[in-house]
Amino acid sequence: MNWITALLSNLNYPTIFLLMLLESTVVPVPSELVVSPAAYHAAGGNLNVWLVILFATIGADVGASINYVAGYYLGRPIIYKFANSRIGHLCLLNQEKVEKSERYFYDHGVVATLTGRLIPGIRHLISIPAGLSKMPYWKFLLYTTIGAGVWHSVLAALGWYMHSFVPEDQLNDRLVEYGDHIKWGIIAIVLAVIAYFVVKHYLKKK
Repeated sequence: MNWITALLSNLNYPTIFLLMLLESTVVPVPSELVVSPAAYHAAGGNLNVWLVILFATIGADVGASINYVAGYYLGRPIIYKFANSRIGHLCLLNQEKVEKSERYFYDHGVVATLTGRLIPGIRHLISIPAGLSKMPYWKFLLYTTIGAGVWHSVLAALGWYMHSFVPEDQLNDRLVEYGDHIKWGIIAIVLAVIAYFVVKHYLKKK
């Protein structure tokens, strides 16, 4: 998608918002190639890193809300039909991916909207089962904001840090190179959060 490439090469607050909105729906926009480069430029004085995180998180909230509303009002058959359509496949969607996000949501309960925002492959779809299950919107929005805020803060910290030793023309290659390390770090955070809620729930029952 050439227009996405054009937006990625001209990062400012509106484009950060738009790209993260798209990433939280079904358009395959890699957030690590948006937030981290934006924070990289913020370290150079061109943007404000806190506003980068804010606009990215607001964009994610709006995009996730679109998915939530779709799940809430359209229902599972229409969602599956879209995922299996040609447009859905162009967005790298299929029914199996939607079902995977549903299993994650139902296995972990409402907190999945928080932890799911931190997991690649689940992040942009977790809002669909939240809508399908009629989860209260205020609770969905709170957990989505926290999860997206944490994810964007991690990516922003990485971009800010890389400004000190990575030339700009090598930035995207380095981000791709560090991608697996980022994912494993995020998965560790998710497991820690899940463990916290499991222990809290167990102690409450005791």
